[in-house]
Amino acid sequence: MASQDWFDKDFYKVLGVSKDVSQTDLKKTYRKLARKYHPDSNPGDAKAEAKFKEISEAYSVLSDDEQRKEYDQVRAMGSGARFTAPGGGAGAGGFEDVFGGMFNQGGGGQSYTFRQSGGGDYDDLLGGLFGSGRFGQTTGGYRGYGGPTSGQDVSASTTIDFNTAVTGETVHLTVDGETVKVRIPAGVADKQRIRVPRKGRPSPDGGERGDLYLTVTVRKHPVFERDGLNLRVTVPVTFAEATLGATIEVPTLGGETVRLKVAPGTPSGRVLRVKGRGVNTKKGTGDLLAIVQVVVPSHVSKEGEEALEAFEKTLPDENPRDDLLAKARAAAR
Repeated sequence: MASQDWFDKDFYKVLGVSKDVSQTDLKKTYRKLARKYHPDSNPGDAKAEAKFKEISEAYSVLSDDEQRKEYDQVRAMGSGARFTAPGGGAGAGGFEDVFGGMFNQGGGGQSYTFRQSGGGDYDDLLGGLFGSGRFGQTTGGYRGYGGPTSGQDVSASTTIDFNTAVTGETVHLTVDGETVKVRIPAGVADKQRIRVPRKGRPSPDGGERGDLYLTVTVRKHPVFERDGLNLRVTVPVTFAEATLGATIEVPTLGGETVRLKVAPGTPSGRVLRVKGRGVNTKKGTGDLLAIVQVVVPSHVSKEGEEALEAFEKTLPDENPRDDLLAKARAAAR
């Protein structure tokens, strides 16, 4: 903004506030006006856009304590003053009338031009007099008008139960002293980062709130594990059940059980699948995967030993490790 604007424009009048307005009331007034005249709310309305630019220029100065102080000083000292280009007529009044004495120069219509090699002008001179660089500039906002800016994003974390991660739930978090309600989607994974729009810090000047980025930690379950949308559970079966076959009960995440058939001769590691009993999300529904683990008894009675020895004699004379040993020897060659 050119320095001349500081003489010409009454920023307090533009915003409709008094000269002793507090920063809090100033911000409230600006937010109200910004929402009313923002170009996004008035598409194609040139007058609204011009008004938005005007109030944004005013707020950019008055909301900054240092610039506001300089603006008040310039307005108080130079009320009615005008800059004049070289060659202005005597008695026209202007910049030299206000500041001529500072440089031992007279008034009387004599005019001056102050410039730097880089094209600086009166802003640079006034900035030096009042202890700062160029002033009256606007930054950010709509098309560089200094309009509303988005609030800061916020990072937070929460820890939830395994069941909650599978089914989803609404949780309440405290962010910067404010309670925020966040929906945890079904199927959220451990350490997953969720973006929650407009739940961050509020804008300082009437713009949109920032976003909340929530990192979720999921507690381990004593029985189940996640495998994408599937749930995995290890199910012990006895040697007899695995050998002869059986129907067994398997737990589900909800607490109820389902019955599964174990075929005769089932080895450890075989997967028994229960369709549709995994994680249910918008992307699909997983299955429950029951992993068979054959349990060998740690203590066998004398009668049991005799029965196993008799059973062993009925088995084919073969070594179940023959294939493993052959592969290892072949790989070693």
